[in-house]
This record gives sequence, C-alpha cells and structure tokens, in this order.
Amino acid sequence: MNATDRTPADLLRSALAADPARPLVTFYDDATGERVELSVATFANWVAKTANLLQDDLSAAPGDRLALLLPAHWQTAVWLLACSSVGVVAEVGGDPAAADVVVSGPDTLEEARACSGERIALALRPMGGRFPQPPPGFADYAVEVPSQGDRFAPYAPVDPDAPALTVDGLELTGSGLVERARADAAARGLGPGSRVLSGLAYDGWEGLSCGLFAPLASGGSVVLCRHLDQLDERALAGRRESERVTESV
Repeated sequence: MNATDRTPADLLRSALAADPARPLVTFYDDATGERVELSVATFANWVAKTANLLQDDLSAAPGDRLALLLPAHWQTAVWLLACSSVGVVAEVGGDPAAADVVVSGPDTLEEARACSGERIALALRPMGGRFPQPPPGFADYAVEVPSQGDRFAPYAPVDPDAPALTVDGLELTGSGLVERARADAAARGLGPGSRVLSGLAYDGWEGLSCGLFAPLASGGSVVLCRHLDQLDERALAGRRESERVTESV
C-alpha cells in the first residue's frame, strides 16, 4: 500500500489503483444465509455514492458527528469509509442526541429518534434491500443511495489530523487510525493477499480493525461474518477452506 496514505479514504484509493478487481469485503449473515462479495471497485462505488449522499443530501461537513448504530455488516464498512471521505467523525454506537446525523439499523430506530438532525435507516436486508415501508422520520438508505453519483470529491480537504472515529471510548484521527491499523496488520502478519475471517462485533477497535481497517491497510481482504455462532465447526472449517482464509479471529 502507499506509505503516504493518511486516512482510511486514502487507503481505499490506493487499493483501487492497485487492483480494483480483487475481493475486499466478503460478508456472511449466518442467520439468513446471505453472502455478498464486494471487489475493491464495487466497494469503492458504494462508498462514493454514500459520501455523495452524506455531503450533498444530508449537508454533512468536516467535523460533523455521525452516530453509527449498525452491526458488523458490509454496509457499515461502507459508511465508515464514506465518513472518512467527507471528513465526518464516525461515532460507532454514538449518542444520537449529540450527533448531527444518525445512521440506524432496524433494531435501533427508537434510540435513533433522539437525533434532531438528519436520520438515515438501513433495513440490512439481503442485497441491500429497502424497508417494505420507510420508518417514519427516517430516509431509507436503499432508496436514497442508488441515484447518487459514482464519483466523489469533497468540497473541503479532509484533515488527516482531525478526529475521524470514536468507538468504545477511543477517539482516533484519520492518521492515527491508519497508523494503528498498519501496526495491527504487522502484528498479525497480514500482507497483500491475506484473507481475514472475522466474527467480531464492530463495537470496539479490535472488531473494526480485524473486520475492516487492518486488511485494508495491508492490501488484504476480510471475510466478515455476522451471527457466526450459528455455524458449527465443520461448516466453519469449510468456509475457511472455500474462502482461502489465512487468519481467523
């Protein structure tokens, strides 16, 4: 990866320039049987569309705070990189009442209503499907994002030394996040071609690192598994083999 990358969005741009066709995020939900594989190019396209939605439709600007009330999911990974692209601080599990924007899954809608700013809801249905009926007071992400532009350019440069992410009491700048992700990748022996299988939640740094940032920083990829506890050992071993997993957490 490019040594000059200083934000997660920089890491994604370098990955796109290096090999857009390789897998980046492979997502399983073992409660529904869903499997989604996103190449670097496909993932970057979702990020660009989401960043355009954030910047243009939601009027988010660098330094604004976004309460991210979503589980470990491929769409959560998209939102994390979209926030980095705009310069918005992603507060994982953050307080909606103190946020400028809230992004909620179907299980946290009541909590999310405390946000007085913009509210986005994700149904988290297979293939990014929409809600049968949009939740009152929320825009449905699956309805709003498809029409957004496929390329993104921030209105203001993103400061890599400004806050970028808060999770479980930890606040990181963009550059601090990249440095920490690189250190985690080195400690785990990750490099180009590594495939990390993670069943960790996105409610702490370890889950975010193993489930997104460390593989991205090292030129690897992630097999992100939700409800992994519903898989028996034989099925899990089969997944590791079929997905060519090199590291499991």
